[in-house]
Amino acid sequence: MGNNNIKKFIIYWLPPILWAGGIFYLSGISGLASDMSVFWDVFWRKLFHATEFGILNLLLFRALWGYQMKMDKAIILSFILTALYAVSDEFHQYFVPSRECRLRDMGLDILGAMAAAVIIFLLRRTGFIKQKTPDIV
Repeated sequence: MGNNNIKKFIIYWLPPILWAGGIFYLSGISGLASDMSVFWDVFWRKLFHATEFGILNLLLFRALWGYQMKMDKAIILSFILTALYAVSDEFHQYFVPSRECRLRDMGLDILGAMAAAVIIFLLRRTGFIKQKTPDIV
């Protein structure tokens, strides 16, 4: 692997790998408690679920697009990969004491990924993101 390939890997693939690792780490913690009321605790947790997977989708899109994949294909593939990771995250939580595997949480994760995909698509349609592959490295 040449210097340019290492640099490209660090720029494009390290962020989604680290982010996915952070999700895995947090999913493995038993009983994350807060001092908030039940309503606000649930509200913020669910919003965080959707947001963390939306960010993962954005990072995966950036990595795929940065590796010369066509934009539409990168949008679709990043969404699919993020949705599969959401499924695996909930499966992982099944084995963590005081955590549960919930379809609702999986749905929120996938909804967050879908929101990110829609944002990317809309940015492309408005011309904010150009169809041309970025040349960062």
